[in-house]
Amino acid sequence: MIECDHRMDKIANVTVLGSGTMGHGIAQIAAMAGFNVHLRDVEQRFLDNAMDKIKWSLNKLVEKNKMTKESFEQTLSRLVPLVDLKEGLKNADLVIEAVPEDLSLKRIVYKEVSAYADPKTLFASNTSTLPISEMANLTDRPGSFIGLHFFNPPQLMKLVEVIRGHKTDQSTVDTLMAFVQDIGKSPVLVQKDVAGFIVNRIFIPLVHEALFCKERDGVTYEEIDAAMKSKLGFPMGIFELADYTGLDVVNKASQEMHQRDENVINPHPLVEKLFEQKKFGQKTGEGFYSYTSDKYERKDLVQADALSFDPIAMLAVASNNAGWLLSNGVCSRPDLENALRLGMGLKKELLATAQEIGTKRIIDKLYELSDKYGKFYSPDPYLLQLAD
Repeated sequence: MIECDHRMDKIANVTVLGSGTMGHGIAQIAAMAGFNVHLRDVEQRFLDNAMDKIKWSLNKLVEKNKMTKESFEQTLSRLVPLVDLKEGLKNADLVIEAVPEDLSLKRIVYKEVSAYADPKTLFASNTSTLPISEMANLTDRPGSFIGLHFFNPPQLMKLVEVIRGHKTDQSTVDTLMAFVQDIGKSPVLVQKDVAGFIVNRIFIPLVHEALFCKERDGVTYEEIDAAMKSKLGFPMGIFELADYTGLDVVNKASQEMHQRDENVINPHPLVEKLFEQKKFGQKTGEGFYSYTSDKYERKDLVQADALSFDPIAMLAVASNNAGWLLSNGVCSRPDLENALRLGMGLKKELLATAQEIGTKRIIDKLYELSDKYGKFYSPDPYLLQLAD
């Protein structure tokens, strides 16, 4: 069993496994920040496609005068695409795995990577839902394994959730928190490996809850979304955000999270049904809403629609899950609020909104819902304390 019990002075060489949307985005920002990057994938055509996208993205920065031509060339010179895994891992201080969210595939990847990686190499997974501790145990170095959950697109999103596994060394945590800052991102520390980490723990259950609200309150998607924006300070409506994220992603996250902890989500069957119908949202032209193209398109939510819906149940579920994260020591309150600001675009702190609207009112709503619909809605002790 290999363990790395000292903090590296500096990470210099990074290997990114997987050149899809997340992988090539992470590789790009690491190279832009001055790191030497090996981008590895199983076929040359995947790498060629990824490099084309990276060059396009960098060219956009040059066009907007956000990057010099010299900086463009230097960034590309630090980025080496490779098919050979052994070569790709040579001299790596850090490996960031960004292969598809399939534990059986990751099992194969980590077995190969453990065989070739240098003993000093730290391992990180860019998973958004899979258990870090379980993946760490697939390797020969669980103490040097961590979660680095970048948000899509990594080039633009500032947030990175840094997730500690059950066996992750403090030195690994310290090194990776510093690395995330070095690549110009904002790390939030997830102290415990729980289903959904921070942002998905709040966001994914809200999609399901919004569907129940639609049924129970007899309102429309637009009315719920307009109320979420105007009354709770969300930058997008919850259905709008789910369509933008992709209902394939939402469905996968829902299943993974519910499998890990059935108290996390009260699953609504429509999410899976839309997934089975291949209605993934923006990218397929239809999800909760219909779209005229696969380009990013905001829904026209009118202020009048917001008057038809009281989002108290939505705020209650979000606050309750936030309370659970805090009462279980998963993260600090500042990190929770920072994650929601950067990851979901909340204009105002969630728990501040809850206190403003009335913690007692929220708790009463949770008791009412738990009496009717079960223990998913039972108020968390953190919220009960806030109301005292």
